[in-house]
Amino acid sequence: MGTQMDWWDPAIAAAGLLVGIVVGLTGMGGGALMTPILVFFFGVSPLAAVSSDVVASLFMKPIGGVVHLRRGTVHLGLVKWLCVGSVPGAFFGVLLLRFLGEGGDLQKILLIALGVVLVLASLAMSVKAYLRLLARERRRARGRTAAPERALKTVRVNRPATVLVGACGGLIVGMTSVGAGSLMIVSLLLLYPSIRAGQLVGTDLVQAVPLVASASLGHLLFGDFGLALTASVLVGAIPGVWLGARVSSHSPGSLVRRALILILLASGAKLLGASTGLVLVIVAGALIGGIAGWAGVRVRHGEPAFAWQQRRRRRAAAGALSAGQPSGAPPGVHVRTHPVTERGRPDVQ
Repeated sequence: MGTQMDWWDPAIAAAGLLVGIVVGLTGMGGGALMTPILVFFFGVSPLAAVSSDVVASLFMKPIGGVVHLRRGTVHLGLVKWLCVGSVPGAFFGVLLLRFLGEGGDLQKILLIALGVVLVLASLAMSVKAYLRLLARERRRARGRTAAPERALKTVRVNRPATVLVGACGGLIVGMTSVGAGSLMIVSLLLLYPSIRAGQLVGTDLVQAVPLVASASLGHLLFGDFGLALTASVLVGAIPGVWLGARVSSHSPGSLVRRALILILLASGAKLLGASTGLVLVIVAGALIGGIAGWAGVRVRHGEPAFAWQQRRRRRAAAGALSAGQPSGAPPGVHVRTHPVTERGRPDVQ
């Protein structure tokens, strides 16, 4: 890093604070952001960045996991079978790095692996948004406005597929520190579409604790762990996560997630060797094409082209209801609420 740090570095702590805020706002992006920041802006070697970020995650993951356990949004059976694959997979990922070699060759391999995983993570976040759009369309078709509640205990676990998802996700996390909150959650959304997104996030957070513990043990034994580097990340990241979580309900989290997709795509392309000019072209194309394409997809699935239009419609509907005139009711038609069924019946005045 050019200079020997003491027990912490204020600049890295500031970067950890920003990353922690993003994690608190969106629930994802910790390893996917922190590792490339350490490599690009602080000159940390890829292996040291991965090792320190994995160990730092061990102290951050339990915070969200405990919250979800208290809320009952964790499928413990799913956690068990994910861990059957992810815990050994994460440790084996570190051993695989050790097997691949040392020095410059290993750092090059890690750069390529990080680039591929970051690009996949950006695509996975886009797929996740599309799956949510499909879920909303299905609910509207069934006359529902909110996701139906389903007891998690009634969801049967597909054991072979779940173990495979855990093993692949653990392997990737052990090698790159990326994937627990992006690639695995999308795989679970595809595998268990009947489970609400919040329940899957809680389940993924809890299973990530033993996963990251296994990867941390591997990096402590065979990686390039630096205490000062890890402490610097944690000094900023822990209060950042708390702050981001506090303001998440009052902030445009969807905008942060979209920006995160572009950042991951640009970082991945740069790690794969793309020139700065090419990276700018990729980001500009993804930004313009993404906005136009996503607007078209939303309209095709029965929603306004832009989220702000949907929010304006909701405010208008809420205003109409508070004034006693339901949204969409023709002039001169008012709704009388039945005292037993609470279902509106039109009265023509």
